[in-house]
Amino acid sequence: MKKGSLETTNKDHLLYKHPPLDIAILGGIRLEGLDRMRVTLKVQVEHLAIRHNLDLYNDNQTEKLIRKVAERLEVGTSVVASALTDLTDQLEQYRLEEIERQTKKEDKRKLLSVEEVKAAKLYLSSPNLMQRTMEDIGKAGVIGEETNRLLMYLIFTSRKRENPLHIISLGSSGIGKTHLQEKVSALIPDEHKIEITSLSGNAFYYFGQQELRNKLILIEDLDGAEEVLYPLREIKSKKRITKTVVIKNTKGETRTVTLLVEGPVCVSGCTTKESLYEDNANRSFLIYIDESKEQDEKIMEFQRRMSAGKVDLSKQWEIIEQFKDMQRILKPVSIRNPFAEQLKIPEEIFKPRRTNAHYLAFIEAVTFYHQYQREPQYDKETGEEFIETTVEDISEANKLIREILLRKSDDLNGACRNYFENLKSWMKAEDKNTFTNISARQALKVKLGTQKRYMAALQEWGLVRKTKGDKKKGFAYEVTTYEDQQQRSKRINGVLDSILSKIRQEVQEVQK
Repeated sequence: MKKGSLETTNKDHLLYKHPPLDIAILGGIRLEGLDRMRVTLKVQVEHLAIRHNLDLYNDNQTEKLIRKVAERLEVGTSVVASALTDLTDQLEQYRLEEIERQTKKEDKRKLLSVEEVKAAKLYLSSPNLMQRTMEDIGKAGVIGEETNRLLMYLIFTSRKRENPLHIISLGSSGIGKTHLQEKVSALIPDEHKIEITSLSGNAFYYFGQQELRNKLILIEDLDGAEEVLYPLREIKSKKRITKTVVIKNTKGETRTVTLLVEGPVCVSGCTTKESLYEDNANRSFLIYIDESKEQDEKIMEFQRRMSAGKVDLSKQWEIIEQFKDMQRILKPVSIRNPFAEQLKIPEEIFKPRRTNAHYLAFIEAVTFYHQYQREPQYDKETGEEFIETTVEDISEANKLIREILLRKSDDLNGACRNYFENLKSWMKAEDKNTFTNISARQALKVKLGTQKRYMAALQEWGLVRKTKGDKKKGFAYEVTTYEDQQQRSKRINGVLDSILSKIRQEVQEVQK
């Protein structure tokens, strides 16, 4: 059989030559659905042409096209049949090669030079690694948010482990949630992350089977991704999602196909609506963006310096590239925490089972980041290589996770807690014993509807009560306690510090 040539330079306009026929495949071919080969052909002989849409796997449609071309273009049916048969074979081979190219797990990592590897290892081996990392993230363009930025960076780093952590940023609209996520994720290599602006309900099911494995998934706005909350929750917990769909073949027969997408993944998202994402929030670390006046001033000062041309953007770029190199040399490694059985979370934490798992996993994430400062050890029975958590890893984790545990023990959600703390600070500053909704609303700059929700919650938990007034003239309120948050924080810190102190003492005794 005479062979023609297929030119694939332009994927949307494939060209096939089988003299005397010139055939163009308009719009290219679809890679999905191997049981069909739907194409739009332009078959031409000199100045005469026929355009036809068909499935090349459908014999009836193909035979009709052969007769049509032979009749109108005055070419023998055997020539046309030979051309279409060969074209189908070549398109089949081309499609398989394209699928293999797209799905093949290519090593897309940047090839680091010897000097780059040495610099990255030197950084990860340096003393005070956590403090230095936190400071350099700031130099890379993240303003303020010292605890949040380091916490988020370590959680993003956990994507390389079998049980990655997840994070949700909460705060008012326009306060900088997305900005923090973008800036910290800029430190992660592009090949290790997938950034998503919007998602349809079935979007997650149509990734390649291993396309998401150990990836950082960044969702800019969870408020617009309600449809994917279920698959998102499942891939976090089960590390895989499946969906069975019904498809029809060319003969109209139906059959089922199961779509499988494997994790694990690290998921990060931003939202203003904490209450809407409870199931996903329970699987994630929740951080609250700093909305203080001090943070506002830090950001505005940076904006002024940027406008004045006093920010060294080239230095920022160098730091970002260095962080990417460090991320590339971090290796998946097993971690064992010899102190895990002694670690306990405060009893007042809500949903303690999941929070306890998060606490232990975060300590492991800190250990993982310090892997170039740990001597590898080997299991005597299995020979498995692992590194061990140190007391300092636990100490560093405790510093970062205190606020997380405090929030998880609070009866109020984050936004309401921020309102209550601001309310107390304002009343102290103004030396007030009581307040009205109007005066508080004006001073704290909150919307009427928002304040109503906050006040209902505060009264429900007995943190605020009415003192006088009526519905017509309005009520006056007083704060029943100014120390609830401080007392809770003191109790939580006391538990963490007590356990850590006991572990330190035991280690010192063993070393004597």
